[in-house]
Amino acid sequence: MSQTIPLVDVKAQYAPLIPELEERFSAVLASGRFIFGPEVEAFELEAAAFLGVPHAIGVANGTDALVLSLEALGVGRGDEVICPAFTFYATAEAIARVGATPVFADIDPATLNLDPADVASRVTPRTKAIVAVHLFGRPAPLDALEALGLPLVEDAAQAFGADGVAGTGVCSTFSFFPTKNLFALGDGGLVACRDDDVAERVRMLRFHGSRDKVTFELVGTNSRLDAIQAAALRVFLPHLTGWNAARRDAAARYAELGLGEAVELPRDESGHVYHMYVVRSPIRDKVADELGEAGVASAAYYTVPLHLQPAMRHLGYRPGSLPEAERAAVENLALPMWGGIGAEAQERVVETVRAALGVPV
Repeated sequence: MSQTIPLVDVKAQYAPLIPELEERFSAVLASGRFIFGPEVEAFELEAAAFLGVPHAIGVANGTDALVLSLEALGVGRGDEVICPAFTFYATAEAIARVGATPVFADIDPATLNLDPADVASRVTPRTKAIVAVHLFGRPAPLDALEALGLPLVEDAAQAFGADGVAGTGVCSTFSFFPTKNLFALGDGGLVACRDDDVAERVRMLRFHGSRDKVTFELVGTNSRLDAIQAAALRVFLPHLTGWNAARRDAAARYAELGLGEAVELPRDESGHVYHMYVVRSPIRDKVADELGEAGVASAAYYTVPLHLQPAMRHLGYRPGSLPEAERAAVENLALPMWGGIGAEAQERVVETVRAALGVPV
């Protein structure tokens, strides 16, 4: 069998940067500053400049970024927060963790992001905020959602560097899990804010509700981006634009190779950065099996939508409640994608998919 093609090859991206990483890590070791300190402060400034926001606040992971943002906005018990049903569980989990009720909305089948019309139909007097997910790296319809007049939190865990991200929401949250477009070498997260007061609350909440480690004004938590991860992120951030451009080039190559004659391709007109390259097929499982036999990795995501997850069963949703989210759950398939995937690997992916669906190669 030919060499296996992984779903994502993180090491291929960071391997050329190992000497620089080692130099930065040595500097952190020599400093003895592992919590907060100059590396974290410098990364926060650099990330804020990249995103075009006044505040970027490092936290422990992307889930905490969501929780802290909601808490900083005053979301709590008795409130409702609207979010998509087709996304990673952490989006709804964060809402529940602050005591609010997730209200699930359906998605636009063309983009897999929130359908603003469906969101509008679910607004009640208890609705405190909307969480818009930039799914798989494609920006959500922020303008249409903002027009609903509610505080907007952007779950941008999969979309660092995508066009328009961190441009509208009160807070934008990011994950630096190692497979993300901008990745750490472990867990890490970020909250980007345009509102000074909200940003200050996030800063306090990430550190036990304190500004100075002496006076505690809020009930917060311990959620800090450590210096080693900040050092790695500072090495990677200058390469992100190039990596995202390479992902877009790879997406265009998939289309040029005729993949769209076999499966439905993701649309790219909205600044997509292809955290995942997700196609759709009514016979998704057959395609995945054929890829696996050919040594090509693939993955189906969110195969049980959030409104049908056991932890959310008490909310009363039933199969058929959100048909587009449910259809996406059984049709989506992520194909190999990373910054620097080679043309030969993509050709093999396309040939396998076309053969699985009986499309002449």
